[in-house]
Amino acid sequence: MSQSRLTELTWREVRRAGEQGIAVLPIGSQEQHAGHLPMGTDTLLVEEVLDRALAVLDQEPSAPEVVRLPALPFGHSPHHLFAAAVSLSAATLGAVLDDVLDSLVTSGYRRVMVVNGHGGNDEIMRLAVKRFALRARVTVAACSYWTVTADEDEEEAGRPDVTPGHAGWFETSLMLAARPELVRTPVPARTPVEPPPLFDHPPHPGLTVERHGEWERVDGSTDDASGADAGRGGRLLDDRARGLARAIRAFDAASR
Repeated sequence: MSQSRLTELTWREVRRAGEQGIAVLPIGSQEQHAGHLPMGTDTLLVEEVLDRALAVLDQEPSAPEVVRLPALPFGHSPHHLFAAAVSLSAATLGAVLDDVLDSLVTSGYRRVMVVNGHGGNDEIMRLAVKRFALRARVTVAACSYWTVTADEDEEEAGRPDVTPGHAGWFETSLMLAARPELVRTPVPARTPVEPPPLFDHPPHPGLTVERHGEWERVDGSTDDASGADAGRGGRLLDDRARGLARAIRAFDAASR
């Protein structure tokens, strides 16, 4: 496998890599994650999953050529500004992605994958890649890391009721495995919130419901993180990494 970082390449190497390679852009956020996780949790986790996925691919013959871009550390997080966040508006994040993607195709790339680590970016990212393919002769893909599982073991798919959640069991387990020194422990139990927030518990299947002030009402987390476990977090990370590696391979095969 030819794996490189855009930051470390010369411009001629960038041009050559663009002929066959896949440019991979991770995107995250800087926002509150309750009282026990750091602001950069989403960025740190998407980078960790991508690191592990590329390590999986590196062990395989005839793996895709991948050029990894620096992570975009800011995302769309206005719902976390009640506490603290560095947030881009939806229009600004969309414009930033437009500019980055346009720069890549101008620099010679014809295949791009965006890997997201923050729920608030997901819809904006997907719209950006759709727009990109309409205006440029490219093949482009997008995913959020928690959606690409290896499907090898149902146990390692996580707990669907709290995946990905926010600053809860899933993210805290992953951070205990990836960056334990940044998790403030012991993680306190979450006080039950009644009624449950509508953004997580819509009154009817298929509805997206938001109500003013709900993130502040639940103190910035979606579920109890006190039972988070580093061992389980490591297995969850590896499962997503294998899933992402498979997604990269499949994208490579489909876009040649």
